[in-house]
Amino acid sequence: MKHPEVKIAVDKLTIAYGDFVLLKDISFEVGKGDVFVIMGASGCGKSSLLRVLTGLVPAATGKVVIGGVDFTSANENERLQIMQKSGILYQSGALFSSMTLAENIALPLRLYTDYPDKLIAELVSLKLALVGLAGFEEFYPSEISGGMKKRAGLARALALDPDIVYFDEPSAGLDPVSSKMLDDLIVEINQSLGTTIVVVTHELASIFSIGSNSIFLDAQTKSIIGRGNPKELLKNPPNDEVYQFLTRGAEKRHA
Repeated sequence: MKHPEVKIAVDKLTIAYGDFVLLKDISFEVGKGDVFVIMGASGCGKSSLLRVLTGLVPAATGKVVIGGVDFTSANENERLQIMQKSGILYQSGALFSSMTLAENIALPLRLYTDYPDKLIAELVSLKLALVGLAGFEEFYPSEISGGMKKRAGLARALALDPDIVYFDEPSAGLDPVSSKMLDDLIVEINQSLGTTIVVVTHELASIFSIGSNSIFLDAQTKSIIGRGNPKELLKNPPNDEVYQFLTRGAEKRHA
């Protein structure tokens, strides 16, 4: 059996804020083309781990290797190249309210490419169409719904055709229908473009519908106490903590 190419390799990573250690010596791999879910109860370090993976905060110790390059010790130019091949969708969508959707999505293209205006406009329309927002170029964020803001944020995250897209609680604040639409869109992008997806979420519906691989973080041990396909973790839970999380405590685990 051919093993998938490793896109992200995390080795003995420790995340700390001053003397407070949040996660200690964790290691895991994200395969190319994975929809990789980072899950666990509140306070376990999910969002902090995502910030380290995206270069927003440094790790205390350990390393993160992305596309074969050690992101944690890379020089400024190498880090910039890695970051340009990554997109991020924040919880709120993080759109600039004073810019139209077209201007928001064009921003990374104007900052990091020398494309002419006509090509940028064409790419903006293409990205908006990809997320189901064709024709919304001149709308402002205040004029669209929460679900549409998330999709517009995703269009911006995809502007530079990234290899990896990170999602921080993508379903936060969305109604079930909008959340399902976003999940379907994540799967479609993963399957049609081959984009590696890393998602921080606690939403069970999303975890089971999109996740191909996962890790479960535990606040007590500051470590990973479960890993693998979420559906397989539910069938064969490694411990009660993972089982209770994946069933929302609705079922008793049978020995």
